[in-house]
Amino acid sequence: MFDSLKKMFGKKADQSAPATTAPEPAGNQPQREARPVGGTDFLRREAVFDRNNRLSGHLFRLQQSSLLADGEGGVQRDFDRILLDTLNASPDAWNTSRAFIPLSSSSLDSPALDRLKSANVILIVQLAADAEASMVGEAIEHLHQRGFQIGLCRQPKHPAFAKVIQQVDYAVIDVGANEASTVRDFSAAVRAAGSARPLHLFACNVETFDDHLFCHQWHFENFHGKFAESAPTLEKEQTGDPHKAQLLNLMRLVQSDAETAEIAAAMKLDPLLSFRILRYLNSPALGLSHRIDSLEQALVILGRQRLTRWLAVLLFSVREPQFSDWLMVENALTRGRLMESLGEQTLPGKAHDPLFLTGIFSCLDRLLRKPMAEALGELPIAEEIRQALIERSGPYAALLAVAEAGEDFDLPRLQSTALAAGVDPHIVNRALLAATAWASEVTEYWE
Repeated sequence: MFDSLKKMFGKKADQSAPATTAPEPAGNQPQREARPVGGTDFLRREAVFDRNNRLSGHLFRLQQSSLLADGEGGVQRDFDRILLDTLNASPDAWNTSRAFIPLSSSSLDSPALDRLKSANVILIVQLAADAEASMVGEAIEHLHQRGFQIGLCRQPKHPAFAKVIQQVDYAVIDVGANEASTVRDFSAAVRAAGSARPLHLFACNVETFDDHLFCHQWHFENFHGKFAESAPTLEKEQTGDPHKAQLLNLMRLVQSDAETAEIAAAMKLDPLLSFRILRYLNSPALGLSHRIDSLEQALVILGRQRLTRWLAVLLFSVREPQFSDWLMVENALTRGRLMESLGEQTLPGKAHDPLFLTGIFSCLDRLLRKPMAEALGELPIAEEIRQALIERSGPYAALLAVAEAGEDFDLPRLQSTALAAGVDPHIVNRALLAATAWASEVTEYWE
């Protein structure tokens, strides 16, 4: 049934080590000593998009994944174990969003997998050099029974590949490491072969927007890579979003000394916005114990400071978002929740809502398409927040630097900013996982 897969993929890219979702575990890299699970590895979270251009999950690996060695010996297993233990550190690592986790087939029997929450998790498997189809297949069957989904990296010259791919849920190809004809033929062969399980095509390391369009044309369902950062941005109307203008006005009123009746009157000017706010405040993402039926009630239950927080979140609900919009929303929400979580460790005894607002508003210039100083001029915010966002000073600046460094995949910068902020890597990783889950849950309830 899958003989065609063996025959079709003998092209140029296959002369070297097979491509993978993580940096190639090439055998020509020097072997390194196995390291214990420790506090020096920062988690790396990369966006995965679906065919509707919506953020559908994340690929997780370690910032130091360039140190990965081949599957021989215990080095690869050691790095996989560190990644899995890092993910296991947060019990609520993912909710509505999916997690794609690259692993060697030699790690499919790792005890750390027994502790990993299986819901919404896809293990992207790279076949080790000595992998046997029967043993890998047995491990995959066991993982399926536990609720995991499995992806397999394209390795057509591996003796076990043609058989193992019949058992998986995702067929994965490194687009950046292969020619367009290889990507096309991989899609055609996978779709023609048939499988006992629905087989989804995953395009990994898609570097350009043209590559994304090509993969989309050839029926790929999930897309990962730098293409989202370079995707063309359509010019939007300069008049702006009237709902955002109303939200900014409500935030000004809530944070000022305006009477509750005045705020309610402002709400009535835009019934649709009122509906959106109340629907969001009553969503499971907030976990409120009482249903909120009016803004007056929201002010009583939440208080003005907390209501400001949720208005700020709703401000980033972009209509008809493009790739860049999704990345902006993801970064804003994750930064806010990440900074709030880290603040609980570094600034005990202080209110953490200002940290949340600092993270959210750090993307306000991109949202409003204005310089940061001008964007902040429209809001009555605390001086400490303004200092962090404009002057990069004050009590919140250090944690903002950590949040931003984590998004840039700049390991030396992340290490230095975490040290300056007084937070250990394992604390940053746990906060990042929790923030990612929270942001995914929040955006699920947007239209």
